[in-house]
Amino acid sequence: MKIGMVSLGCPKNLVDSEVMLGLAQEQGHQLTRDAADAEVLIVNTCAFIDKAKQESIDTILEMAELKKTGACKRLVVTGCMAERYRDELRAQIPEIDAVLGTGEVPEIVNALGGPGEQDPPYGQRVIPLLRANGEPIGPKDQSPEPRDVPTYLYDASTPRLLATPRHYAYVKIAEGCDYRCAFCIIPTLRGKYRSRSHESIVTEAQRLASQGVKELLLISQDTTFYGIDRGERGALARLLRALNRVDGLEWVRMLYLYPTTITDDVLDAMAESEKVCKYVDLPLQHASDRVLKWMKRPGTRAGYERLLERIRTRVPGVTLRTTFIVGFPGETADDHAELESFVEAVRFDHVGVFTYSHEEGTSAHGLKDDVPAAVKRRRQSGVMRRQRRIVQKAQSARIGSQVRVLVDGPAAEHDLVLRGRLEGQAPDIDPQVYLTDCDPSGLSAGQFIQAELVASRAYDLVVRPLSGAESA
Repeated sequence: MKIGMVSLGCPKNLVDSEVMLGLAQEQGHQLTRDAADAEVLIVNTCAFIDKAKQESIDTILEMAELKKTGACKRLVVTGCMAERYRDELRAQIPEIDAVLGTGEVPEIVNALGGPGEQDPPYGQRVIPLLRANGEPIGPKDQSPEPRDVPTYLYDASTPRLLATPRHYAYVKIAEGCDYRCAFCIIPTLRGKYRSRSHESIVTEAQRLASQGVKELLLISQDTTFYGIDRGERGALARLLRALNRVDGLEWVRMLYLYPTTITDDVLDAMAESEKVCKYVDLPLQHASDRVLKWMKRPGTRAGYERLLERIRTRVPGVTLRTTFIVGFPGETADDHAELESFVEAVRFDHVGVFTYSHEEGTSAHGLKDDVPAAVKRRRQSGVMRRQRRIVQKAQSARIGSQVRVLVDGPAAEHDLVLRGRLEGQAPDIDPQVYLTDCDPSGLSAGQFIQAELVASRAYDLVVRPLSGAESA
C-alpha cells in the first residue's frame, strides 16, 4: 500500500508519526509525500487548544475528500484528538476507517489494511466540530468521559523513519505528565509520566548519529523530570554527560524544562559538556502570583527570578526561552502589568505568548472565561512589543561578533540564500540566521561554519561566513 501521513502539533507528536511511518515501512508499505497518490492516509492530530482541534478537523475533512477523488481507500486518524474524541470522530465523519489513540501507536500496522477490530467503547462524548466554512457537523459540546490511561512508550528497538531534515532529530526521553496544571489536558491524553531507560536513549542517539544526525533534541512533557518516576536521582545529568560522549553528535538540546525540577547537577552538566547547548526552554506561563496559583503552577514571580538568576550564574552565556499564557480566567489588568514588568526585568532571549483557550476536561473549564477575546489579543500583542524591543537592543550589541552556525539549507524566500541557526536557536520555534556573501552550492545542510554577525532583521540575524565548514 502507498501510505501518506499528515502530522500536526508538537515535536512529541511528530516522533509518534515517525514511529508509525517506520512500522509501516517495516511491513513493506510504500511511503508517499503526495496525498492524492496515497492509498491509505493517516492524520496524526493535535487537540491541545481550540485552534489545534479546528486544524485537525479541517485536515481530516480535506483528506476525507480524497477518498472520493483520489487513490485513497482508507483514512486513519491518530493522536491526541483521536484519544480525546474517538467515538465522535467515527460517528460524525463516516469516511474515517480507523481511530487510534496516543497509546495505540503500534496498532497502526493493523489499521492500515482491512477492517480492524472495533475501537473500545468510551461512552458518549460529543464535541463541536466545524467544517472549513464554519458549518457545524456535530452536536453541542459536553465534557469527555474517563477512559483508559495510555501507557505506550517507544524504545531504541522501535522502527522509526525521520521526518525532519537529515541533520537533526527529536528523541522523546519520556511520555506523559504527572502535573495537573489547570489549563492543560495533556495528562488525560498522554497518561502518567514514564521515562525511557538511560541505555535505550543512548543507543538511539548512537544510531541517529551514525545516520548523520548532528543535533539531538531531547523532548518530553517535562524533560527535567526524567528518571524521577523511576527513582533515579541525577538521571538527566548522567544522560547529558553520556550523550556528550556520542561520536558524531555536535549539539544536544533540551526542550520543555519545568521550573521546579531544574537542579544544579543538570545545570553543571550543561555548563561542562561542550556538546550540550547552553539553552533553557522554560515555559513559565505567567508571573502574577495570583494567576500562577489559579493555574496550579508551583511558583511565584520572586521564585522565578531567583531560578533564572541561578541558571545564568551556573551556565554563563545561556539562552533563555519561555512561553506565557494571557487571558486566563480572572486575569486583571494589574496581573497583566505584573507579567509585562517581569518580561522587562528578566529580559529573555526568546518569548512566545499564547491566548488562553477554554478547554473542556481541564479544571480551568469550571471557571468563567471572563477575559474578552479582544483583550486577550491586545495583551498578547503588548507583551510581544516589549519583547521585540528587548531583542532588537540585544541583537544590536552583538553585531560584529563571531558565531558558530549550523546550516539548515536554502531559505524559503530564495534558493540562493541559506538559513541556519546558532546554539541558542531551536528549529521551528526560534528565530534563525540568514547567510549572505556565500556560495550556496559550497555549503550543505548539517555543516557548521564560523561566521560574523553583520545585521539583524526583526527577530532574525544576518551573518557572513568567515571560513569553510567545520564538519561534514
